[in-house]
Amino acid sequence: MNEVTIAIITFLISAAIFIPVGIFIRKKSAESKIKSAENEADIILANAKKEAENVKKEEILKAKEEVLQTKNELDKEIKERRGEVQQQEKRLFQREEALERRADNFEKREKDLEKNIQEVEEKKKTLDEAYSKQITELQRIAGLSTEEAKQILLQQLDKTLNDEKAALIKATETSAKETANKKAKEIIGYAIQKCAADHTSETTVSVVALPNDDMKGRIIGREGRNIKMLETLTGIDLIIDDTPEAVILSGFDPLRREVARIALEKLIEDGRIHPAKIEEMVEKAKEEVEEVIKEEGERAVMETGVHGLHPDLVKLLGKLKYRTSYGQNVLNHSIEVSNLARIMAEELGLDPKIARRAGLLHDIGKALDHDMEGTHVQIGIDVLKKYKESDVILNAVEAHHGDVEPKSLEAVLIQAADAISASRPGARRETLEAYIKRLEKLEEIADSFEGVEKSYAIQAGREVRLVVKPEKVSDSQMITMAREVAQRVENEMEYPGQIKVNVIRETRAIDYAK
Repeated sequence: MNEVTIAIITFLISAAIFIPVGIFIRKKSAESKIKSAENEADIILANAKKEAENVKKEEILKAKEEVLQTKNELDKEIKERRGEVQQQEKRLFQREEALERRADNFEKREKDLEKNIQEVEEKKKTLDEAYSKQITELQRIAGLSTEEAKQILLQQLDKTLNDEKAALIKATETSAKETANKKAKEIIGYAIQKCAADHTSETTVSVVALPNDDMKGRIIGREGRNIKMLETLTGIDLIIDDTPEAVILSGFDPLRREVARIALEKLIEDGRIHPAKIEEMVEKAKEEVEEVIKEEGERAVMETGVHGLHPDLVKLLGKLKYRTSYGQNVLNHSIEVSNLARIMAEELGLDPKIARRAGLLHDIGKALDHDMEGTHVQIGIDVLKKYKESDVILNAVEAHHGDVEPKSLEAVLIQAADAISASRPGARRETLEAYIKRLEKLEEIADSFEGVEKSYAIQAGREVRLVVKPEKVSDSQMITMAREVAQRVENEMEYPGQIKVNVIRETRAIDYAK
């Protein structure tokens, strides 16, 4: 055997010896570990049992304490509830006693009332018997029955009441009229004082000054072509007479007359007068007048404080500058009516915005009545409807001449303000012939009534005084006569403003000492 073989054998022998020994040793070690683990498990189990017993005891103690605490709380609550129940029982008992006492009192009062009612019935019976005896005795003494005496008393009372009622009505009416007249005069006077406006009489002619009389020939032109062209383009007649250094423009349309005046002044200033230049200057004059119209409309709106008007309405207002009514400038009249209506509306507690707007627009139709058919009121209504003015404004405009009934107090104020503006002295111009005819008509109506001795139209026809014969017209008839005269004047005459009818009656006793 060689060394390798010996080594292998030696290794095998060693392995055979040491493997069983190792297995045995490892077995013994595992058994020892298992036994140790069993001991530890027994110890842990014993400790767990001990701890479980302790926890169990603690939980039992806690449960006992909670049960005891709950029991104590329940006992306390039961005790409190018992106390409340006892108090409620006590209160109920007290209420029951109080109700019993009240019932006793009510019974006592009921008995007393029954006793009092019985006594009252007995006294009433006694009084009725005494009253019947007195009535019978009075009827025997007066010789009248109850119904007859009642009728006499009612007649006397009715007469007394009628007299007192008449006196009271008369005193109340007198006081109301005095107060109303005084207040109306104060408001109207204050309104007029606040917006007193100057008035100038408008005419149907305008005068243009010339630098010299030679200019007249240049205006006429060769064979009159210049003057014919100017008259054709403007629609205004030029009167060139012996008036030194002046040309008269005549026409009923103030707007055209103003265009002719401006164009002629521009031609005179330029010095070149021929048909082409005339046509150019007339166009410039129209543009200038249009600008003036716009400015005047804006001025009217600013002066009256009316806002939100359509630009076309503002332009129509400006056009009223060249429109007159009985010689009164319509734009100035409209501004004055607006201010008067506003002031009176403020004094009376009405809406001043509606009053001033309706006052400014009330004569807007006069800006178009030369170009359209119909009254200025109807034309104005159509225009205002076109520009969506409110129904209140439309009614005030339509009612300012009495064409329809006013539906608002502001509409009544427009009527009053229009009459005030038109009838103030100097506001309007009328011919002497028309003025005399109006006065004569007034006196004619007054003289036609029986009992009138003499009548006088005074204060420029704003008042008519009737002196009546006292033996033919009594005091009560005077009131009826004044009313009848006023009604005839309203029905038969046309006049601005109002006319006062003043009936005068006096008795004179005359004797002579000899």
